[in-house]
Amino acid sequence: MPTYIIRRLLLMIPTLLGITLVVFVVMAASPGGISAQSLIEGQNLDPQAKKAMEDYYNRIYGLDDPAPVQYLRWLNNASPIGFTLDDNNQISGFSFTKGSDLGISFRYGRPVTDLMTERVPVTLLLNLLSVPIIYLIAIAVGVHSATQRGKPFDVVSGVSMLTLWSIPTMLAGVLLIGFFASNQYWHWFPTAGLSQREALDMPFLPHWSSLSDVLLLFACLITGTLVLTILALRGGPRLRTTVMSAIGAALGIAMAHALPGEAAWFIQGLLAVLIAVTLGAIGYMNFRGLRVAFMAATGLILGVAIAANLAQGEFVRGFLLDRIWHLALPVLCLSYGGFAFLAKLTRGAVLENLLADYARTARAKGASEEHVLWRHVFRNSLLPLITVSAGLLPGLLGGSVIVESLFSIDGMGKLAVEAVQARDRELLLSLTLISGLLTLAGYLIADICYAIADPRVSYE
Repeated sequence: MPTYIIRRLLLMIPTLLGITLVVFVVMAASPGGISAQSLIEGQNLDPQAKKAMEDYYNRIYGLDDPAPVQYLRWLNNASPIGFTLDDNNQISGFSFTKGSDLGISFRYGRPVTDLMTERVPVTLLLNLLSVPIIYLIAIAVGVHSATQRGKPFDVVSGVSMLTLWSIPTMLAGVLLIGFFASNQYWHWFPTAGLSQREALDMPFLPHWSSLSDVLLLFACLITGTLVLTILALRGGPRLRTTVMSAIGAALGIAMAHALPGEAAWFIQGLLAVLIAVTLGAIGYMNFRGLRVAFMAATGLILGVAIAANLAQGEFVRGFLLDRIWHLALPVLCLSYGGFAFLAKLTRGAVLENLLADYARTARAKGASEEHVLWRHVFRNSLLPLITVSAGLLPGLLGGSVIVESLFSIDGMGKLAVEAVQARDRELLLSLTLISGLLTLAGYLIADICYAIADPRVSYE
């Protein structure tokens, strides 16, 4: 294994060179190429100012040099080991400790490193919230669907996951903004950004002006969560379904009354029926873990809603709650397609291994079905999930271009789009280099995880 890891690390160097070279050649071969004239094209400048700008770009970025020289100069600057240059971009020596310089962005006129330092935390925040949600739901639904093959849960979850996976992210984002962030419907969430300007002056945690409101909130929250959790654990299917359907009907009518203007009777009825059927199906569900989680969350939300309507004092949401409020729709938009796809993938992998010979042998030896599932079948079913997870590292950097654009979030995905639009060579090559490095590292980690999950895999 150590020899294999060292070999893979060494092979990363020519691979990264090839990736960055391809991107540079495509940019240089595109109509107009990368030149000082293309950077100032469209600007209404007099001839002297235009000539001064061209000289400036040529001196800073060396755009008047041949394309191979430009690429080698960028490669030398990005490499921590290489030639040192003087003020005239002439070679002055060789150093093993010169450090890496990703250059200055054409578009922003700022160091690329500073831009990434600002954008990376935003994208990491989005993905570190969405990735656990994706894998937890996907594994729970996929494994249970495989064990309930052909039964109602398998059929309903299969149709639901396929439907979610078929909805384009752009359409889902537009619908979420249109219904839940628009003044025409339910203006419950903000339409853009990660926080409001006023939130920067707020305290970090939410607080209330009245102690009685705080006590009321905790009382409603705890009561709602406990009641529905106990119902999910000990209540019969008919009782659970009835209670959850009644809660759903009440929520549907309340949502209809929250619409601007006077909601028609058929809209109230439609919302009441839709939400009642959804929550009733959750109450009827035989998957205990998922049922308890959904019903407890319903009780929590219901308790918070009741406390908010009964509170009398002034409420300040604080920076933390404001950030969560802004992240709700983007995280939902990032997550639904991922867990829908992974749930179907998990179901197929678990189902295949449940019917394998080694699983039948374990049952014949007297092992319980739960032992066979989690000690034998699930471990071998991890291989497809590991393959998909190899793309997590570059995904953490790249983020979601669509989601960040829809919700006006200044993350790495949006930065990459801006770099392409502006033909920002320094920024785009740096993004390509780091994304390629993370992709190769992700595949290496996935290969190591293969050997951990399946002892039959060997790289010696």
